[in-house]
Amino acid sequence: MSSPELRAAEPLIRLQQRWSALPTPRTLLAETLKSREGWHLFLYPFAGRNAHLGLASLLAWRAATIAPGTFSIAVNDYGFELLSASARDWAAELPRLIAAPGLDETRHEVIESLNAAELARRRFRDIAQIAGLVTTGYPGERKSARQLQASSSLFYDVFRKYDPENGLLKQAERELLEDELEVKRLHEALVRMNARRLDCVALKRCSPLAFPLVAERFRESLSTESFNARIERLLAQLNSAADA
Repeated sequence: MSSPELRAAEPLIRLQQRWSALPTPRTLLAETLKSREGWHLFLYPFAGRNAHLGLASLLAWRAATIAPGTFSIAVNDYGFELLSASARDWAAELPRLIAAPGLDETRHEVIESLNAAELARRRFRDIAQIAGLVTTGYPGERKSARQLQASSSLFYDVFRKYDPENGLLKQAERELLEDELEVKRLHEALVRMNARRLDCVALKRCSPLAFPLVAERFRESLSTESFNARIERLLAQLNSAADA
């Protein structure tokens, strides 16, 4: 390890190898963990944040078709986390979750998963504003972002139920698929994942690779405890385990 960055990261790399495994170009690393929060799946495709957002939504939707459930999602540049409050055998489900069908079928599944994950609904809000379906209010009487979302969500639900071919609805899906999630890139990521050997590791505690994903999820959740306090407490627990 010649570069300063690699020398600085060496302790974490060794700890990752000791507690779990290191991802390689020929392997797809998956980690599972049971905690007080529920059943975690950490997956590291290294496909980029946008692709991981689509992959996480898609895998959560596929998991829900196997057994109903509610999932929390966290993503970063190198992987993503799915957290289920109900028991899941992630290791057994993984081959079905990461299957790579044709591009058209993948696009259809992604659209279904986006409808379940609220991503298309949020994109529709901007389109509804531009189309004049909802307004930001009048001078001295501005609407909040929550009010705008509620109004546009009502139009979205009506279109989905009574006019599924509505042009504004299709535009929201198309923009999300092409601009934000890059469905072609997502499909290519699925193909690459299936070409690698799957290494599934059952963790006893959060690994160094998994820790940033847990921290990302903490950032999005509501708690009376500050974000820094929660991270410092978790770090102290991991440092204690690493020293041991």
